[in-house]
Amino acid sequence: MLKLQLPTLRSRHRHLLALIKENRFRLFLAMCCMLMMAASTAASAYMIKPVLDDIFFKQDVSMLTLLPFIVVLIYIVRGLGMYGQEYFMTYVGESVIRRIRNDLYDRIQDLPLAFFQKERTGVLMSRVTNDVSVIKMMVSNAVTGALRDFFTIIGLTVVIFYQNWKMALCALAILPIAFFPIFIFGRRVRKVSTGCQESMADLNAFLHETFVGNKIVKAFGMEPYEKKRFHKMTDALFNLEIHAVIARSLSSPIMEFLGGLGIAFIIWYGGYNVVTGASTAGTFFSFMAAVIMLYDPVKKLSRLNNSVQQGLAATDRIFDIIETGSDILDPPHPKLIGNGNHAVTFQNVYFRYDKTDVLKNICLNVKAGEIVALAGMSGGGKTSMVNLIPRFYDVSDGSVLIDGVDIRDIEIKTLRNRIAIVTQEPILFNDTIFNNIAYGNRNASLKEIEDAARAAYAYNFIQSLPDKFETQIGELGSRLSGGEKQRLCIARALIKDAPILILDEATSSLDSESELLVQKALGNLMQGRTTLIIAHRLSTIGYAHRIVVIVNGKIVEEGAHEELLRRQGEYAKLYRMQFAKENS
Repeated sequence: MLKLQLPTLRSRHRHLLALIKENRFRLFLAMCCMLMMAASTAASAYMIKPVLDDIFFKQDVSMLTLLPFIVVLIYIVRGLGMYGQEYFMTYVGESVIRRIRNDLYDRIQDLPLAFFQKERTGVLMSRVTNDVSVIKMMVSNAVTGALRDFFTIIGLTVVIFYQNWKMALCALAILPIAFFPIFIFGRRVRKVSTGCQESMADLNAFLHETFVGNKIVKAFGMEPYEKKRFHKMTDALFNLEIHAVIARSLSSPIMEFLGGLGIAFIIWYGGYNVVTGASTAGTFFSFMAAVIMLYDPVKKLSRLNNSVQQGLAATDRIFDIIETGSDILDPPHPKLIGNGNHAVTFQNVYFRYDKTDVLKNICLNVKAGEIVALAGMSGGGKTSMVNLIPRFYDVSDGSVLIDGVDIRDIEIKTLRNRIAIVTQEPILFNDTIFNNIAYGNRNASLKEIEDAARAAYAYNFIQSLPDKFETQIGELGSRLSGGEKQRLCIARALIKDAPILILDEATSSLDSESELLVQKALGNLMQGRTTLIIAHRLSTIGYAHRIVVIVNGKIVEEGAHEELLRRQGEYAKLYRMQFAKENS
């Protein structure tokens, strides 16, 4: 049965073992401590013989004086061994988990935007927290227990063979049979454990969605509906956990029964030897104690195997992410682009997403320092088009050029350092105002941060706050208004001082007063920069040098505002529709 398990030890599992081996010195110290524990356990079993034979039967006073000190010494050694193995193995376990968690987070951060659109946030959070914790239990507890019990089995086996090798052979004959439940139920535990971890990930994803969207839940009075959905998910998790308990628990009673058979035989055979005078009572009881102690770690191996199977299942889920490939890669020989303003060119660009043609034969040249607005109905491909510039996605055909250099030939870090983005939905972090603005340039001084805040028309409201630039803004900036959040995002883009600017209409959800301030801030931000604006409201893009109209992934018109209105084409149609809505 053991041979059937070995093929499941894939490269990812060997990688995990390699991480454990990196802590070989502490592992060695832990093993020394386990040897101390095993030796003390074997010694305590052996001590039953002199206690019975020399003290109770022979009534040896000198042994009565000596043996208590020996027993105390044995338990001191045992206590030191317990402390040492617990400390060193926990250190090893935490070290391995830190590495895995860091590797997992690093990999998630390096994966392209398409990955995050396919995966749910709660599921990814579960991989980093819950699944990694399961591996921690395997490394810290299962590996520790396996090594400790292995040494204990070796020590006790030496004792029973020293006492009576014939009875020892009989006692050990049952052990191979006792190992069968470990492998039989281990597979079942691993399968069910995978289901439990997937169900827990779904639960985390559900919690994240309903907590973030709690305002909508309350606004639509959907609390009973969400409660029902949550209860359904916890019921599914409960059923999986019960199946896991059944799979884990069945092996122990079977091993208890097999161990009982072995002990029953020893009582009969050993008792017969004592009655016939072939063995002393001390030897018999010492042997009996050693065998009982021997069966205990063998039974524990079943539970440890369950932990190993759960850990391996979690390892698979984690390495599914770590081994995920990215199609957004740095070129082997990056090309350099100069400083200053840049021209951006779309050259016969096609882009497909999920087998759907999103952009078709896009040809556009944005001159250095030019402001170009992208207009069109929702879903036309405007956002997909600007997402190609920082290589959030790669083109399916054609190329995007900066100063005539294909962006796929530029190092990703260098490329993105030249681009600043302000999105329609302001994205801030649960940190201070200073750190949120400095996110655009971590080396910025306080004066530079203040200047950026002034240019973004954010300085006055920041100064009105109790802690000014050290004010904590809450999750996603929840303690600020929409206009305040957007101005901080503009200040963040200003401090980055990137020559290429991408704006996803930053005023579409603001009131008139906030919109006026944000428009002024955007005016400061766009000065001297090559700018592409995704226009949701046509009334806000009159300052664009050129407007490009995109319909169904194609450029159908381009020109200045007044020129496009005179053509009475798609732009004029969009303008009339929005003008009618704003005046209705």
